[in-house]
Amino acid sequence: MKKQQGFTLIELVVVIVILGILAVTAAPKFMNLQGDARTATLEGLKGAMKGAAGIVYGKAAIAGVESIASGKTVIGDDSTKPITLVYGYPAATSAGIGAAIVGAESNGDWSPVTKISNNDTIYYTMNNQVATATTTNCVVSYQNATSTAAPTIKVEKCNK
Repeated sequence: MKKQQGFTLIELVVVIVILGILAVTAAPKFMNLQGDARTATLEGLKGAMKGAAGIVYGKAAIAGVESIASGKTVIGDDSTKPITLVYGYPAATSAGIGAAIVGAESNGDWSPVTKISNNDTIYYTMNNQVATATTTNCVVSYQNATSTAAPTIKVEKCNK
């Protein structure tokens, strides 16, 4: 008699059940990868804003305008684009922090979220997230410096 080789039906069912259990437990870890990637991108923008603010403050200190509340400008890397200041740091406007970071123009990688920005805070997000961005979802907020503190920069995680 010939010996048969292969799997029995019960062995196949057990393997399928084990794979199903693994899929159910592992899938949620990979479901929010887009939100995590967007949040990481915003963290990069936050770092760029901090760096730009520090460089602009250095230029303002050299020019002697770091203690003036507003109304002063310094020249950024592009000599045609002055950067508006508040206590030596870029102002929370497109002419302030928007001019200090590359890619924050209307044709760049980032867009200001004008529907939620106010006088002392500007919000930025990725171009494809402008419609869904809120003060608590998928934005970087940049709040003006005060006479005693540097600007406040925060990231709000992307939910989707």
